[in-house]
Amino acid sequence: MYFRRLEDLRVDNDQTQASIAAFLGCQREVYRRYEKGTRQIPVDFLIRLAGLYDTSIDYLVGITDEKKPYPRTK
Repeated sequence: MYFRRLEDLRVDNDQTQASIAAFLGCQREVYRRYEKGTRQIPVDFLIRLAGLYDTSIDYLVGITDEKKPYPRTK
């Protein structure tokens, strides 16, 4: 499930829920709910998190197991 990947990526990058919440501009409790899967994450937050972790949104939401983002097109 995608929310597990959010937690795994955060921990792998030595970040706290508070630091990611500050990056997204939301409260820590709101971000905690994203990780636990009790609240849907907005698309703009997914875009920002994919950029932060250098991965694709598809990876974050569980569509693929490939962590590397797709090559950018012009």
